[in-house]
Amino acid sequence: MELKLHSKSKQGTQAYDAAPFGEGVYYRLLKDSVDMFMANQRQGTVKTKIRSEVALSGKKPWKQKHTGRARAGDKKSPIWRKGGTTFGPRPRDYSYHMPAQQRRVALRSALAGKFRDGEVSVFAPAGFDAPSAKSARALLSAAGSPRRVLIVLAAPNENVWKSFRNFPGVTVRNAVDLCAHEVLAGGQIWAEVAALDALAARVGVSAAV
Repeated sequence: MELKLHSKSKQGTQAYDAAPFGEGVYYRLLKDSVDMFMANQRQGTVKTKIRSEVALSGKKPWKQKHTGRARAGDKKSPIWRKGGTTFGPRPRDYSYHMPAQQRRVALRSALAGKFRDGEVSVFAPAGFDAPSAKSARALLSAAGSPRRVLIVLAAPNENVWKSFRNFPGVTVRNAVDLCAHEVLAGGQIWAEVAALDALAARVGVSAAV
């Protein structure tokens, strides 16, 4: 498969064997993976006060009988103004985890879909010896200024990260940290060859599951 090449020195194409990522795209598994990612981002800190937490008097407003009014125990009742909330949201943990094998297959499916749609390119970080937003802007302009780009590195590269960090829609990730949600939401994928090889070894059809 011929992939586009993005680098400071030249633009062109480079051959890459995408067979380890397979061709199957498991949409239900991708949805489950995205749902898990979004649930794990929820803070779960929303909270309302129940009647035992409201700072009001616990004194009975009036006697139980012979007033002509409905019975009332205290002003903290949920039916009173400023009273407690019934069945309101409470702090909770929304996070959960899919099995590791399912997460690997979901990531492989996401990458297979990107390869099938022609949204994967080779990125060569050579030339970024120092942070340079000017070079990053030139590289993005040469690629047609895509709205979203996910740059996948084989190893942490502070110069590349600092060069692209201020561009909206551009995200820099390491191959070892990549998940299916980031691939699906990343738009175009610019990856080092070593990063693609690392992903193939991690989630490819021949990888241990």
